[in-house]
Amino acid sequence: MALLLSSSLHPPTSPLKPKLNSLSTPLPNAVVTKRQLIINTTTSFSIIFGVQQNPVPQCLAQPSNPSKPSVLNIANTKAWFQFYGDGFAIRVPPEFEDIMEPEDFNAGASLYGDKAKPRPFAARFASTDGSEVLSVVIRPTNQLKITFLEAQDITDLGSIKDAAKIFVPGGATLYNARTIKIKEDEGFKTYYFYEFGRDEQHIAIMAAVNGGKAIIAGTTAPQSKWDDDGVKLRSAAISLTVL
Repeated sequence: MALLLSSSLHPPTSPLKPKLNSLSTPLPNAVVTKRQLIINTTTSFSIIFGVQQNPVPQCLAQPSNPSKPSVLNIANTKAWFQFYGDGFAIRVPPEFEDIMEPEDFNAGASLYGDKAKPRPFAARFASTDGSEVLSVVIRPTNQLKITFLEAQDITDLGSIKDAAKIFVPGGATLYNARTIKIKEDEGFKTYYFYEFGRDEQHIAIMAAVNGGKAIIAGTTAPQSKWDDDGVKLRSAAISLTVL
């Protein structure tokens, strides 16, 4: 699988700091259980892609163009377990475990004509201590951006600069944004990659669109953990493949 990196919006050494307020409160200092830690770790990711009835608000200031793109440091993930979901595949870091809950699988089903609720997550894995989480969500593109046409490619949501308003929450510090093109049998598939910090959490997101649905993979961890495991977590997000 060939990767082409282009259109970097911001180098890691000069983060963008939008002038908008954070949407959530800082993480508590008290000792928490593994389940609570997982919930806290994915707060920012869930705010962006939680179950929504209305389109996600345009919440990020316009990033500035860097003078020189930076190198995106990733690892070889071919030896990792590859999880296959509904229309996607993703590599799971070693020692991560599946943390999908029964309600995650039951969501999406309807009884006697009732309107089905969207599944919160299409896949979810965490490190043994719960501090590092890999999640995948699938959302109709018309929930992300009002449009009369069914989006077939992520570029239908706008340029990587415009789409940052959808995928990066207000109050975040944007470290990196790139267009990644992956070679397929019929050409190239375009993905958008964003890496940012928010409320002491470091987050990497890889997103693509297929058949009117946005498939978004995200890894989250405390900034202190990212300093050691950032390459692994970034690589997990970038391993997303739309099938």
